[in-house]
Formats: sequence, C-alpha cells, structure tokens
Amino acid sequence: MAVRFYFDVHVRKAVTRGVRSRGVDVLTAQEDGSREKDDPELLDRAMELGRVMFTQDEDFLVEAHLRQQDGRPFPGVVYAHQLNVTVGQCVDDLELIAKVYEPEEIANCVEYLPLK
Repeated sequence: MAVRFYFDVHVRKAVTRGVRSRGVDVLTAQEDGSREKDDPELLDRAMELGRVMFTQDEDFLVEAHLRQQDGRPFPGVVYAHQLNVTVGQCVDDLELIAKVYEPEEIANCVEYLPLK
C-alpha cells in the first residue's frame, strides 16, 4: 500500500497541488477541519487516519522525538525546512516517498527533505 500524507497547515499550497498532480493521496489539516489543533493533536489525527505527517514546522520534530523516546507510536513525520528546500524538491521527494515506502517502513521515523 502506498504512503498517504496528512499535510500540516504550514505547507504551501503549491506543494499540495504538485504532489496531488503526481497521483499522491494527500489530505490537508484544513480540509480535515483540524486547522486549530495543536501539533500533538495533529500527529494523533494523522495516526488515526493512517497517514504520514508532512510538515515544515520544526515543532513536529520535537513531538516526534518525544514519542520516539517514550516508545509512543506515530505514523511518521516528513520534515522540510521552509527555506532549505524548493517546492519542486518537495514534490519530487514526497512522490518518491509515497511510491517507494510502505507505511510501516516510515512509521515512528522522521525523514528530512531534500532526500538528496
């Protein structure tokens, strides 16, 4: 089964459109009615939906690290710094992750973009 993504509110619309244009399943926090939830709640929601969290918010790195330390499961986090990766790199790398990884391979892990 391909990786499905849950996009945080900080992700640019161009990334969302680009990834979707490549046939990747994406649900945004805004579309899910979760715009106002805090980071732990968003990560819980992603887990509930069986979707890997994609974010450009460094706070998710802290939350993922805490869960790793405590042995609490999460669906995986893909992080891209807003200034260190282009829209094109995000789209290419997210497509690659979605089509190459299995959800269980990225669960409880943090992946950083760009992949190269």
